Amino acid sequence: MKAVPKILIVDDEPAIVELVAYNLQQAGFTTVTAGDGAEALAKAETEKPDLIILDVMLPKVDGFEVCRSLRARGNTPILMLTARREEIDRVLGLELGADDYLTKPFSPRELVARVRAILRRAESNMQQKEEIIAVDDVVINPAGHVVTVKGKPVDLTLKEYQLLYLLAANRGRVFTREALLERLWEGDYYGDMRTIDVHIRHLREKIEENPSNPRYILTVRGVGYKFRD
Repeated sequence: MKAVPKILIVDDEPAIVELVAYNLQQAGFTTVTAGDGAEALAKAETEKPDLIILDVMLPKVDGFEVCRSLRARGNTPILMLTARREEIDRVLGLELGADDYLTKPFSPRELVARVRAILRRAESNMQQKEEIIAVDDVVINPAGHVVTVKGKPVDLTLKEYQLLYLLAANRGRVFTREALLERLWEGDYYGDMRTIDVHIRHLREKIEENPSNPRYILTVRGVGYKFRD
């Protein structure tokens, strides 16, 4: 019997925690909670959640630092919540490894839909039996979601891995930002096209010897991106 997904909810506002937990439980998920950043890191270690809903504004350790620490430990999907609408907050969260974000106030129905979409993508990605891709110094092994550059493993978020694999598996094919959003978020994402630019920049910093003059992930001006032929 398939295990019920466990969601860790991290927020210092009891009303938000109660609202999110109630709607997720009604949707069939189990939930655990944390009220600050330090507790969140501890709960992530002991509870092994399938997804983490993480508020940005937290006491003790803020959400961005928690996200950074979680990404150093593994690839558990992260959905960030922010009460601030500034683009820099959203971009920073994505750069630190968040898979998606919602701005408060949000619709509980949209929250549940995004949680389901993120978990669906994660499960689908785990089940895929894809071929190893090797291009010069970059090797992508889908069996364990392992990417190495010059023999050294590179730590990628789930979304970064999916983006890299999609581009590398279609070497030479140009993808528009719209196409990449559609393929990777399956129509469930409501953000802007710059989200793709953030992920591309982060990928280049991790796999390129000179990110400002990339060798593998190339920009096609006025169109989008491709992996070198």
